[in-house]
Amino acid sequence: MKRLLIPLAAASLSAAALAVPADANPHWVTDDLTAKPSDAYSAAYFWLDSNGAALRKATEYQWDAKDVTKLVAARGEENAAPDGKPGLTAPTGAPKPSASKNVNLPKTIGKVFFVDSAGKYRWCSATSIQARNRNLVATAGHCVYETAKDVYSKWVFVPGYYQGKAPWGVYVGAYAFTAYDLDTYDDYDGDFAFVAVHNGFALAGEKQVEAKEFKAWGGDKWIKPREIDAKEFEKCLLNLGDCWSEGEDKPADVVGPDYPNAVLEKVEVGEEAYKAAKVGKGNGYKFGEPVVEQVTKTQLDAYKGLGKKGTDKFGNFTITHFYTQKWVKPGTSRKYFMPEYVIGVAKDMGRLGDVVGGQGFAWNQPRGQKVTVFGYPAARHPDGDKPYTGVTPKWCSGKTGTKTYQVNTFRVEEHQVLKCSMTGGADGGPWLMKYDNGKRTGYVNGVTSLFHDQDGNDRIDFISSAYFDGEVADVYNKANYAETKSVVGPNGELLK
Repeated sequence: MKRLLIPLAAASLSAAALAVPADANPHWVTDDLTAKPSDAYSAAYFWLDSNGAALRKATEYQWDAKDVTKLVAARGEENAAPDGKPGLTAPTGAPKPSASKNVNLPKTIGKVFFVDSAGKYRWCSATSIQARNRNLVATAGHCVYETAKDVYSKWVFVPGYYQGKAPWGVYVGAYAFTAYDLDTYDDYDGDFAFVAVHNGFALAGEKQVEAKEFKAWGGDKWIKPREIDAKEFEKCLLNLGDCWSEGEDKPADVVGPDYPNAVLEKVEVGEEAYKAAKVGKGNGYKFGEPVVEQVTKTQLDAYKGLGKKGTDKFGNFTITHFYTQKWVKPGTSRKYFMPEYVIGVAKDMGRLGDVVGGQGFAWNQPRGQKVTVFGYPAARHPDGDKPYTGVTPKWCSGKTGTKTYQVNTFRVEEHQVLKCSMTGGADGGPWLMKYDNGKRTGYVNGVTSLFHDQDGNDRIDFISSAYFDGEVADVYNKANYAETKSVVGPNGELLK
């Protein structure tokens, strides 16, 4: 990107609007996502509720496979020189080195989830990145901004996401930072974003409390109705308690057997009435064969019902019962309830960088660098083949191209490229330079932006990223000072 970025001071978010010359546009933008902890609580709860149902419902952000682009008009190195000296910011929270012949997945990677303007649940790939407040996520700009100046709603980062699970919590986006030209013109030379996130959030269960504590609780809460009997209800009313009733007492109505939802009941009658009843289906018709019940002599003598007393051939005392049919529309009864006051207990997971660490950051690096790229590919290739599920992260490794490339459809003039077959869903995944497989850390030198079919066989074979130059470093430095908050307190209470 050959534009001059305005230098950024080490300012707080309250000074987001820095002074710029009257004849110049700023080349960075800052947008609120979910700045207030109370709103962040709602966003996190939206994704975590019902055991992560919304997380599992989300689908990958993707372009139409027919619109997969080609990289064109390769430009020479002399036409795309870095705009300043190369720089590196070291990663944080690196685990102890471990020996492995395979590529070890970094703890920092995960998915970002959001809701688009059509109400669809979407996700992209992303990573935690080093920041002074240990609260920063790097991803593709189009995974934060939905054309022009609109940001997605309910934006969260879930490191280590797997099948609806958030092992290290959900981190709600507070403030987004990106290039002015992406935000305003959809210029994908600036297709990157840094998002400052609140402390992680997890649901830790629920607790039944008294009404006083319930009313004072600032977090999630709800009332569960507990059914009681009429006596408990009367006692509750006398004590001016919180109780209520629903429905009314209505007796069952006798109807015909063909009445919708009619219920068959049996009515005990005497032997003569039973013999006189017809066989078939209807009120007063026989209900099966007589039922013979064996009883003791005492039970027989005490019996005063309609059944016929007697003995069987073995001398056992019996009572023979006779039944006819009764078809009814069921009645209703009033039900009584008392409230159970329940509060949702949430847990503060801490700052993102303290929990999973943060990758380093690199800018103005020579092209032809070896990088390892991670992401959650899921979309189909243009030919319809779908080799990835998006359930687990995948990776590509190799050297980036020595030239920059154009993609006219997206106003791209200076993308860096890598030979890789990952598909949509890997958008926003980090390009890690100098990746240490043992420590699982490296330096973010790009994020996956676009997917390309260079040989025309309807298979993605290249991916590309914005070139991380001094302008990107200035946007990163702006995001680096963003301050965010805890969503819940030490007892799980919602903070204001």
